[in-house]
Amino acid sequence: MNTSATGARTVAITSGKGGVGKTFVSANLAAALAARGQKVLVLDADLGLANLDVVLNLHPKLTLHDVFTDKCTLDQAILPAPGGFSVLLAGSGLVEYSRLTPDVRDKLLKILDAIKPRFDWVLIDTGAGISDVVLFAVSLASDVLVVATPEPTSLTDAYATIKVLATQQERRHVGLVINQANRVGEGKLICAQLQQVLARYTAAAPGQGFKLELIGEVRADQAVRQAVLKRQLLMEHYPGSEAAQALKAVAGKLLG
Repeated sequence: MNTSATGARTVAITSGKGGVGKTFVSANLAAALAARGQKVLVLDADLGLANLDVVLNLHPKLTLHDVFTDKCTLDQAILPAPGGFSVLLAGSGLVEYSRLTPDVRDKLLKILDAIKPRFDWVLIDTGAGISDVVLFAVSLASDVLVVATPEPTSLTDAYATIKVLATQQERRHVGLVINQANRVGEGKLICAQLQQVLARYTAAAPGQGFKLELIGEVRADQAVRQAVLKRQLLMEHYPGSEAAQALKAVAGKLLG
């Protein structure tokens, strides 16, 4: 996956279920890409239950909500984050953004069009699940990473999400990141199992089959827990940890 000449490569980072570390992956992946000289922005598209600011320990005075309501310019709302990347944060608890209205749709499109020429990568941190808002945010990206854990509920929801992306959005390729893996190779096993089940629903024209690709496996790591509790970036505070190395490998894979 290489940056296109026309502006940022857009990657939606999504999940079927909440609480699987999707925002944690988005933030640390952004830091890993920035460490490799890339200009990165994370767009918090979890419009109702945003928590990127919590993960990064930022206290924004201006958010996406202020841009939407013309209280500030886009430039004023784009903030520097620890880890050398930029963020556009969403306000939390904004009920008016929990539904995909034509207004929300237009504003998100306009914002993405404005930021893409200025960055190498835009990571869209979506909400969890398959609501209209989440699916629209995912549809704005050229690539998708689905984050899941090995727990049965997470895998069931990840499967449902991937199935919708393959059938409704007609995506032929989705990346998978298994977070909190218990042992080496677990991600590969899960990916193969999901691919097998998905094959029944995603049959396309000959040679156009659906591919679920394992992009990363992040093992359960005490350093992750420490970073999350302290609201610190794993990449900055525990760069030598196993989980940090795994996320650096994901960045390497994205850069191709």
